Amino acid sequence: MDFKDEAGSVVPRIAVLASAAFVRVEITAYITLGLLLALSALLGIWSAASSLWSAFLEHGTADALVFSIDRSLFVLMVVEILYTVRVSFRSGTLGSEPFLIVGLIASIRRVLVITLETSQVNQPGKWSADSQSLLYSTMLELTVLGGLILVMVISIYLLRRSHRPQAPK
Repeated sequence: MDFKDEAGSVVPRIAVLASAAFVRVEITAYITLGLLLALSALLGIWSAASSLWSAFLEHGTADALVFSIDRSLFVLMVVEILYTVRVSFRSGTLGSEPFLIVGLIASIRRVLVITLETSQVNQPGKWSADSQSLLYSTMLELTVLGGLILVMVISIYLLRRSHRPQAPK
C-alpha cells in the first residue's frame, strides 16, 4: 500500500517506514549527544572550580591560573555546542553561527593560554635559545589566530546582518 505526501504524490510504504526509522535514530543520537555534552560540561565545571581552588591555595601561581582559565573557556565551548545541538533538535536545521562562535571562543582561548604561557618565559633568568625559538613560533601562531579571529568576527557580523529585516526604501 502506498501513501501520498503533501503535494499529492504517491510515496511507497517502504520509503515512509525508512523515513520514520531514520527520524527515530536521529532523535536518539541528538538526545545521547546532548547528554554526553551536558556531562562533559559538568565535569569541566568541576575541573575549572577545583583548579581555581588549587590556584587560590597556591597563592595564584601562573600555571594554576592558566589551567583554570583554559578549563573555564573549554566549558564555555561545550555549552555553546550543547546549545547548537538543542537548536538543531528543535528546528531540524543546522546553523553556521553557533559553530563560528565556538571557533571564536576556541581561538580566543588559545590566544589567552599562549599569552599567559609566554609571559613566564620573559622573566629574568629564563631566557635561552630555546625560549627565543618558542617566542618566534608563538608570535607566528598569535598572528594566525588574530587573523582567524578577525575573519570569524566579520563572518558572524555579516551572518547576523543578513538575517536582519531590511528597512523599506
